[in-house]
Order: sequence, then structure tokens, then C-alpha cells
Amino acid sequence: MNLAFISHPSCREHRMGAHHPECPERLYAIQDRLIAAGLEMLLTHYDAPAASIEQLARAHDRAYIQMIHDAAPQAEDVLTWIDGDTALNKHSLAAALHAAGAAILGVDLVMSERHHAAFCAIRPPGHHAGRAKGSGFCIFNNVAIGALHALDAHGLERVAIIDFDVHHGDGTEEIISGDERILLCSSFQHPFYPGSGADTQAPNIINLPLPRLTDGAAYKAAVETAWLPRLDDFAPQLILISAGFDGHIEDDMAHFNLREADYGWITREIHQLARRHSQERVVSCLEGGYVLSALGRCISTHIDELIGHA
Repeated sequence: MNLAFISHPSCREHRMGAHHPECPERLYAIQDRLIAAGLEMLLTHYDAPAASIEQLARAHDRAYIQMIHDAAPQAEDVLTWIDGDTALNKHSLAAALHAAGAAILGVDLVMSERHHAAFCAIRPPGHHAGRAKGSGFCIFNNVAIGALHALDAHGLERVAIIDFDVHHGDGTEEIISGDERILLCSSFQHPFYPGSGADTQAPNIINLPLPRLTDGAAYKAAVETAWLPRLDDFAPQLILISAGFDGHIEDDMAHFNLREADYGWITREIHQLARRHSQERVVSCLEGGYVLSALGRCISTHIDELIGHA
């Protein structure tokens, strides 16, 4: 079956000012690379629906959801900042609702067996958004919303979230900490933004704080030791990915030395895990990755491995 590729036009209209690294051009770079790599014909495109307040409220406080609705500007060329890195323009609320809706649709598509896997080409990203705050370019926590939808709407008992963004997904950790239906495996540079994750004690979270200049060999060894046995023991019925590619050696937002092949390796391990435990069901949501050429190459490799053609 083709891979579901989920996005929405509003995700290209969300802008946080000139020169902001989390920019619409990221989605164009992904699209261009998938065409160049010959993968476009293996994708089935879907427009993401907007997530409802009830769906958002599984992960976020209703007062925070209302605050975002109230803060969204009504005029072009107006920005409302919700933290030092994260702003709303006229289109940001729609983009955030459709980004969360993409994760929900991805879950629905793989659970209905229309596709074995889905990739959500969405922005704003989500993994820094906590129950009552947005930060780090994130407004709503797309992956957490998708995971809680899978548990509540589809009756699953075990869902895994794998976050390989170079920054710790502090929002995801806050939302799912202590929920033993969800196993969160997160790797990130430490010490680094947002400065959390190294001392996590929750039994359903396996964090891998790794030093700057971590390369593919060191990353692989850490994942094989800390994540893969625990994931096999957990036997997830669905796997969601916070897919951040800002650990690439060319990306100046962090200081890892990972390459396309390393992202191919971790994606292949996730796909094999899904074959063993979750009827191959995987939903991947875009997080970081800010050098356009490297992002396009990494996403192409990631999607090829999710399809199973690499």
C-alpha cells in the first residue's frame, strides 16, 4: 500500500517573521525532494482536517486552547508572540488546528488499514507544547494528541512515541508522564535547549541525553542498548514518531553529527519494530530540521524506509 502523506495549505501560511528558521520553505523543500527522488508516485495525499476542541483537550488545558484562539491575530502582517521563539499570524491558528488534525487522521488511516504508515508534513511542530503552554515554535502537541486519540477513540492499550529530534520534547513528556499506556523514547542533545530531560524519573519514559558531536555510531549504540529491548517488551500496538532532523551534521540549530543514513537506520528499526508488534502501523509527524537541503534528503530517506523500498 502507498504511504499516506498528510498536510494542509494553511501549514504553508503560518509565518513567524522574516528569517525565522521554522518557515514555510521547509514544506516546499520536502515536496521538491520527494519529486526528485521518485517517491511522489508512492504517496497518497490527504488534506488534514482541523482538530476539534475535544480532541485538543485530551492533551491541553481548555483555558490554554481558548487563549490560543483569543490570541490569534485577525489582520495580515500582525504577529502575536506566545513565547520568545513562537508567534501567531493570521493563519497560525488554522495551521495549528490542521497540524494536530493531521496526526489524528494519520492514526485513523493506519487503524482502518487503508495505509500501513502515514507521514504528516505539518507545521507548526508540536513536541515542545505542554498542557498549558506553547514554546520552541510549537503551539499544540501533535504527536501527543494523536497518541491519546489512538487510545481513546480506537481503544488501543499500548502506544509508543519515538522522538529523535535533537531537542528534548519537554511538552510531550509533561503530557504523557505517568501514563503507562504510552511509552516515550526520546533522544536529544544535552545540555541544550530546553535544558530538560536528563533527570526524568517517570517509568514510561526512556530519555537518551547525548553529548554534542554525537555521531551515527554513538547514536546507534545508545538506541540499541536503551530503546530497542524496552520497545520489544512493551509491544506497542501503534508507533508515532516525532520526526526531527535537526541533528543532521549540516543543521546549525544544534551540534549532532548525524547524516541521512543514520535517520534511515532509526526509521528502519522503527519499521521493523512495527512489523513485529503493531501490524506495521506507524504515524510520523514532522518536528525540527532547518537546513532545507538536508531536511529534504532526510525526509526522502525517512519516507523511503517507512514505505519499505530502501
